[in-house]
Amino acid sequence: MSQIHEVFAYLRVADAARAIDYYSDAFGAKEKYRLVEPGGRVGHAELSFGDTTLMLSDEFPEMGIRGPGSIGGTSVSIHLHVDDADAVLESAAKAGGEIIRPARDQFYGERSGTVRDPFGHEWNVGHSLEEVSPEEMQRRYDEVMKG
Repeated sequence: MSQIHEVFAYLRVADAARAIDYYSDAFGAKEKYRLVEPGGRVGHAELSFGDTTLMLSDEFPEMGIRGPGSIGGTSVSIHLHVDDADAVLESAAKAGGEIIRPARDQFYGERSGTVRDPFGHEWNVGHSLEEVSPEEMQRRYDEVMKG
């Protein structure tokens, strides 16, 4: 089996140019480059989120490439580990995102919340509060599940 070197999230959105602007404003992403077809659709773009690359494109329904708005939602979320979750969530909301879950301290040792971007993708945004062992995390999770 071949060794995996990297994993990239690849988002499909309606209006990739606007999405690039949103991700820059909301999260401080930096555009590396974009490839634009003659009709104006973004066929491929790459953004830097710190040391991580996010790829995205416009929708291409003729090829079965659709974003969350076209398929009625998303089944995945993207987790951003940041220095200040509250500030990043505020920035994402100010740029046009919708807070789905406000930031709060979590049992797994992180303060986190969730924002849905204007294109339907959900972003969990969190910062570390404490290191929690898997055993302690399971104990806390069991308590949470008890209600």
